[in-house]
Amino acid sequence: MFRSDGKERRRRPVEPFRKPSTAELSQLRRLFRFAKPYRKAFAIGLLGVVVSTAAGLVFPRVMGDLVNNMQEGARDSSALNRTALLLASVFLIQAMFSFVRIYSLALVGEGTVADLRTETYRHLMTLPVGFFDSRKTGEITSRLTSDVAVVQSTVSASLANALAQSVTLIGGTIMLVVTSWRLTATVVLILPLAIVAARIFGRRLRAVSTAFQDRLADAIADAEETISAVRVIKWFSAEDTEVRRYSGKVQAAYQVALRRARMRGLLNPIVTFVAFGTLALVLWQGGHRVIAGQMQLGSLVAFLLYTIMVAGAIAALSAMFAELMEALGASRRIFDLLDAESEVKEAENPVPLVNVEGRVVYDNVGFRYGDRAVQVLASVDLEVKPGEVVALVGPSGAGKSTLVQLIPRFFDVIEGRVLVDGVDIRDVRLADLRACMAAVPQETQLFSGSIAENLRVGKPGATDAELVTAAEAANAHDFITAFPDAYETVVGERGIKLSGGQRQRVAIARAILKDPRILILDEATSSLDTESEAVVQEALDVLMQGRTTLVIAHRLSTVRNADRILALDGGRIVEEGTHDELIEKGGLYADLYSRQLIDTATADAPSEAPTPSDLDRRF
Repeated sequence: MFRSDGKERRRRPVEPFRKPSTAELSQLRRLFRFAKPYRKAFAIGLLGVVVSTAAGLVFPRVMGDLVNNMQEGARDSSALNRTALLLASVFLIQAMFSFVRIYSLALVGEGTVADLRTETYRHLMTLPVGFFDSRKTGEITSRLTSDVAVVQSTVSASLANALAQSVTLIGGTIMLVVTSWRLTATVVLILPLAIVAARIFGRRLRAVSTAFQDRLADAIADAEETISAVRVIKWFSAEDTEVRRYSGKVQAAYQVALRRARMRGLLNPIVTFVAFGTLALVLWQGGHRVIAGQMQLGSLVAFLLYTIMVAGAIAALSAMFAELMEALGASRRIFDLLDAESEVKEAENPVPLVNVEGRVVYDNVGFRYGDRAVQVLASVDLEVKPGEVVALVGPSGAGKSTLVQLIPRFFDVIEGRVLVDGVDIRDVRLADLRACMAAVPQETQLFSGSIAENLRVGKPGATDAELVTAAEAANAHDFITAFPDAYETVVGERGIKLSGGQRQRVAIARAILKDPRILILDEATSSLDTESEAVVQEALDVLMQGRTTLVIAHRLSTVRNADRILALDGGRIVEEGTHDELIEKGGLYADLYSRQLIDTATADAPSEAPTPSDLDRRF
């Protein structure tokens, strides 16, 4: 068997007679801990289980008494009438309390699973960016969908049946002893074989079920990744390749599912054979006792009916035990998510962050990702004054994005500290810290709802007038109102129904609406055409006014007016100054700038080499 990362998982030896491990019992207790808020409904459901099941246990005894009366030669129909009336009353009571049982316990089960799903999602939202960088999105969503669905079917539907069958088993066994202890001894000697079989196959089934969920999660993750990049797939005509890859993973899950089906297919017939074999043996033994006059025929009929009930309960409980093993495998994977700890810890005694001015200081900051030996940032000292615009430039891998991601604490520094208004950001509540900042990334992330919903992400309580004001400042109001549904226009997944420039202007309006003191721009115009770039740049100029702004620049022509430009290389700040100062210095920035000028001019006029005056006029 394999984990979702493809590595082989060692198969644990099956120990048929081993008691449930401490970890398994702890996992069960943890799962049912989510049912605590529904204790009242559980108590009502338990009452329904006891009454409805007890009513069902009356039937065999009544039938036995009726057979005995008829065998003794009674010809009075009044006894038959009383029996029919009694049975009708019993069945009515059973039906009423069965409804109470099913509804109340479904309320417990569905509520428990809904809370489990919500708690898992809430915990996911607290995990740092690095957690999601190291895992496939489809793998995570699989935990919230297929794994929770397995737990849901077990906890909600099977919970009521398991309790009912347990009461039937206990009550039926008591009635067996009362009816004939000798025949009960035969039943007790044989039926435990079904329990042993359930334990043996149940442990194997749990391991196989976990493997199936792993394979299924892997396939779901691939499908989600492929669907999100469908344009790339079609550009390169890779449909067949992706179908083969996905089909291979589905087939791998299918093969594990077949193993699971074989185990379940063996378990149920074995239990059924033992149960009905016991019934045949009891019929043979009891028949001899009736012939010998040692037992009444009605008592044998009642005993057989009780035996069927007990055997059916054992068979049902064995199937539910198998389902429970599946649920344990699925819940373990869910709890793995719940147990994932954030490396970015909340401050125990947070310092209030109020009236933020926007002063950002990097004090001897060093950083590397996880266990990587490569130092991404080293000995970075930097102060960004309130309202200052600072541009970060440098070659790919220089540490520009990492530097700005430390401000909202997407990651924590390894060395040194980052301060906002003189306060170490590790001493501030994450919500307070991030409330004073916003970002406009190069790849705009919009949600699939309406434009208004996307604008309100940073300020849920914003009024319609505030939306309009922000959109106007971002040069977005005109194109938004040109849509038939205006601000209620649905943008599609990731904003696919809007153009690149429109998406960027919605993102800028979203940032304006939040009114941040600290703004991070990850070259918000680099992927736009010239016309869209001009409109977006105008909106960015409005957005940056009076705010502390860090700009990650890929197009160096867009940062000429920055208050300061920092050139990074190898995780260190190697140059600092204005555009003119750095050009005159002739270092890394001047080299990068010259290359981009030449590349741009060559792309526009390949037949003519640009002159220095041409390049100056262009930028």
